[in-house]
Amino acid sequence: RRSGQYTMNHENSKKAPDGAPFDRSGSQDSLDELSMDDYWKELENIHETRGNNHEEQEALVVKEPDEGELEEEWLKEAGLSNLFGEPGDSLESMVFLSTLTRTQKAAVEKRVETVTQTMRKKNKQYQIPDVRDIFRLQNDSKGKVCDGSEPSTVRTFENKNETQDEAKGPKFSLGTDEQTRPPEDMRLSETAINLEISFSEQAANLKDSSVGKMCKGGGDDTLLPNFKLPKDKTGTTKIGDLAPQDMKKVYSLALIELTALYDILGTEFKQQKAAKIKTKDSGLFGVPLAVLLEQDQKKVPGTKTPLIFQKLISQIEEATLETEGLLRIPGVAARVKSLCQELEAKFYEGTFNWENVKQHDAASLLKLFIRELPQPLLTVEYLKAFQDVQNLPTKKQQLQALNLLVLLLPEANRDTLKVLLEFLQRVIDHRDKNKMTLKNVAMVMAPNLFTFHGFGSKSVEQSEFVMAAGTANVMRFMIQYQKLLWTIPKFIVNQVRKQNAESQKKEKKDKAMKKLLKKMAYDREKHEKQDKTPNDADVPQGVIRVQAPHLSKVSMAIQLTEELKAADIVARFLSQKSGNVQTLKREEVFLYEIGGNIGERCLDDDTYMKDLYQLNPNAEWVIKPRNS
Repeated sequence: RRSGQYTMNHENSKKAPDGAPFDRSGSQDSLDELSMDDYWKELENIHETRGNNHEEQEALVVKEPDEGELEEEWLKEAGLSNLFGEPGDSLESMVFLSTLTRTQKAAVEKRVETVTQTMRKKNKQYQIPDVRDIFRLQNDSKGKVCDGSEPSTVRTFENKNETQDEAKGPKFSLGTDEQTRPPEDMRLSETAINLEISFSEQAANLKDSSVGKMCKGGGDDTLLPNFKLPKDKTGTTKIGDLAPQDMKKVYSLALIELTALYDILGTEFKQQKAAKIKTKDSGLFGVPLAVLLEQDQKKVPGTKTPLIFQKLISQIEEATLETEGLLRIPGVAARVKSLCQELEAKFYEGTFNWENVKQHDAASLLKLFIRELPQPLLTVEYLKAFQDVQNLPTKKQQLQALNLLVLLLPEANRDTLKVLLEFLQRVIDHRDKNKMTLKNVAMVMAPNLFTFHGFGSKSVEQSEFVMAAGTANVMRFMIQYQKLLWTIPKFIVNQVRKQNAESQKKEKKDKAMKKLLKKMAYDREKHEKQDKTPNDADVPQGVIRVQAPHLSKVSMAIQLTEELKAADIVARFLSQKSGNVQTLKREEVFLYEIGGNIGERCLDDDTYMKDLYQLNPNAEWVIKPRNS
């Protein structure tokens, strides 16, 4: 290990010509073989810690799925279980399928085909639809029959949708046919992350073009580009900005999109599944995240990350982040073990004496906490997918895959990972003093997140050498691009909008068809018309009414202009004083887009309101605190 004689994946393995030593300068934040030393030292420390732990918890066992089981589970996760005979809302599924891109549909068809073949072998009682019929059914329901070939099935349906929707409401660019050949002005620079076009569609275009051949990894594969997001006039959507019902749709779409991306790039995407094991139902170390949060929220309502996790980070920071070798130099093993036991007994009682905890010991306890989770922080389901990011051809595609994977993490895991990455970045910000560059921190933290003890089988041990540089690279990406990773791509938000709009359209049709509800619908429409008349007269064209129930000025009509942003509207409200004491600060309140084709969305300050109004003309606009 120390001599660097180990195998690494393709481009990650680099040797110096004629045995010349590598330049380890911090200015070139690259991963050479000598710098892997930190990784192996950290791994030795981990093994030593485990060796001293006589109360080793039950190892997590990953189940080998039966034929078709993975695909069946995938369809359930994507909300499409009714496609293979399970009960579910078929209408909702048809709406969902109608919003998918060409590559996303191909990913669904592939899994349905596998499940269909498996079930036919097992002689299941219920009728399994032919995979080619799934998307054709949508056309039949609109009175149009396709000729049977898969590409025309997808395209005919999408084109029909476009024709129907042209005159009705705002048009959503979902990246269907128009994506397959993006115009020249849509092809962004190599460092710009295009969030408007489906990642898998971009990969398909890149694969078929000569540009794709030029852009594949080559040359120096270790320097990280300065990736950035182009400004979106309708506002950037971050994780936490959307309502739970829309986040559920985002999850399904992210799963399908990630699978489609891996399919296009020829990388196998398999969700792992763990056999159930007995876990601790109280304590600090080795307790499931969900259980920890449940007990912590009784003490601190609303907390999103474990209290012990927060306290260990603050303990490290209180002592200054300029300490040389912070995170790399381990604490004294015996002392760390003793502190761990003392924390278990005294932390919740509030009697633990933090003054006795040395900084390196606190850093070791933080890493121990992450490793001792009964399931990995990156989850059993997606740990392998995170590892496999290293195998994708370009850095941009690796970043896109990580973005989708972060969207797929459970909320508790995602929130904890975010706090960890933000802390690691703060450590790196002091690299001139602590000598911990992005490269060093990634090397030290990768074994703690990726070599999960629960998988403890020979396969992981044998692949440690193969994984080492790759997972360290993935760790670098997560730290470096963390702000980008917590963004929900616009094409996914648009697909959610499309689903909501289509569902509302179908609901209205269904209500109109039911005779028993005819009178009720008539009365309601009449009542709504009466309600709307004064508002319509009150709010002229190009003006929106903004409500602010928590502020002294509770309502205001706002004239939309080309340059008006969400921040301008909030500032206008906060400047109005009408006798009431203004208790809310600027950073505590946000403008929300509510209803229409979205459940609820917290707006980015730089959102251009006229552009957003055109996208969602039926929304209501409310200023309120984020957690209200």
